[in-house]
Amino acid sequence: MDIEKTNRMNALFEFYSTLLTEKQMNYIELYYADDFSLGEIAEEFDVSRQAVYDNIKRTEKILEKYEKNLHLYSNYIVRKELLEKIKDKVNTNYPEDTELNEIIKQIQEIED
Repeated sequence: MDIEKTNRMNALFEFYSTLLTEKQMNYIELYYADDFSLGEIAEEFDVSRQAVYDNIKRTEKILEKYEKNLHLYSNYIVRKELLEKIKDKVNTNYPEDTELNEIIKQIQEIED
């Protein structure tokens, strides 16, 4: 399994899991987060491997559609990069400014 795709699906799942059905959540979480095989998931839910495969593929498309429309994950990545730039500038130019450092800390806590 492609590690980049796995990481992306896990990230999208974190942002959009509440928009999925319980079965979609279970299959995606077992497949991507817990590294279950299609056969193991099929056995767990007493369905065919093909049913699991079809459900996972449909759910992947749903997650990608949510991201395309809502941009929660991509906006998170951009905010994280911008926050790092701000943090670097503050550390370089204003290391003693406790107020700025506190604001950065608060933003990081919100993001995490």
